[in-house]
Amino acid sequence: MGGGVADEGRERLIARAGVYLESIRFQHTIFALPFAFAAMLLAADGWPGWGVAALITLAMAGARTGAMAANRLIDAELDARNPRTEMRALPAGSMRRWEMLALGAGGFVVLGLAAWGLNSTALALAPVAAVLVSAYPYFKRFTWLSHWFLGLADAIAVAGAWIGVTAGLDGAAVLLTLAMMFWIAGFDVIYACQDVEVDRREGLHSVPARFGIGPALWFSRGSHLVAVDCMVGLGVVAELSPVYWIGVATAAALLVYEAGMVRADDLHRLQKAFFDMNGYVSITFMASVILHFIIGV
Repeated sequence: MGGGVADEGRERLIARAGVYLESIRFQHTIFALPFAFAAMLLAADGWPGWGVAALITLAMAGARTGAMAANRLIDAELDARNPRTEMRALPAGSMRRWEMLALGAGGFVVLGLAAWGLNSTALALAPVAAVLVSAYPYFKRFTWLSHWFLGLADAIAVAGAWIGVTAGLDGAAVLLTLAMMFWIAGFDVIYACQDVEVDRREGLHSVPARFGIGPALWFSRGSHLVAVDCMVGLGVVAELSPVYWIGVATAAALLVYEAGMVRADDLHRLQKAFFDMNGYVSITFMASVILHFIIGV
C-alpha cells in the first residue's frame, strides 16, 4: 500500500513538472542554447572548462525560466482571449499566478548565482539582462518592431555567454549577437502570421498585423539575410576555418528552404517552418563552431 501511495505521489510530481516545463516552453531552448554554447567556445578560443560551461548553462536556464514566466504573467489575459493560447497554464488554471511568479523569481535567482560564479561583470549585468528579457512582451503593445526586441532579448544569451568567459565584448561578440537577434526576429515574424486577426482585434502590433502576411514574409526574409551577413562577418573577423563556412552555407540554405515553406495563402506548414527548420539552423551553426575547433581546417 505504501508503495502505491509513493507511486501516485511520484506520478503527480512528474505531471506537475511537465506543466512547469510546458509553461516555459523548455523545448524552445534548442533555439538559444546552441548559439550561447557557440559564443562560449569562440570567446574562450576553445573549451573553457566544465565549471564555466556549467555556470553559463545555469545562467541560460535561469534567464529563460524567468523570462518565460514573466511573459506568461504579463500576457495571461491576452492568452485567455486567443484560441491558440487559451490552454496555456494560467488561462487554463493548471498553474496559479503565485506559482508562475515563484517560478520566474527562482529562475532569476539562478541567473544571479551563476553570474556571481562567473565574474563581477556578469554579476553586475545580470539585473539588466533580467529586465530586458522580461520586458519584451510589452513592446507588442506599442510597436511592430517588437519582433526585433524579442530577438535582442533572446540574443542576450550570446552576449551573456561571451561576457561569462571574457568579462567583456568585442567585434566578434557583437556580430554573433546581431546574427542571433535578426535570426530570431525573422522567424518570430513568421510565427506571428498565425495571430494576425487576434492581434488586430486586441490592438497589438506585429509586422503581419501592420503590413499583411505577404509583406511580413519579406520582412522575415530580409531579417534572415542580415543574420547570415552577420555570420559571414563573424567568420571574417574571427578568421574561422572552412568548416565554419560550410556550416554557415548550410544554415543559409535551411533558411531559404524555410522561406519557401510558408506562403501568404498557405500557412499549414508554419509550425514545421518555425520549430523544425530553426532548430536545424541553431544546431548546424553550433556544430560548425565545434568542428572549427576540432578539425580546424
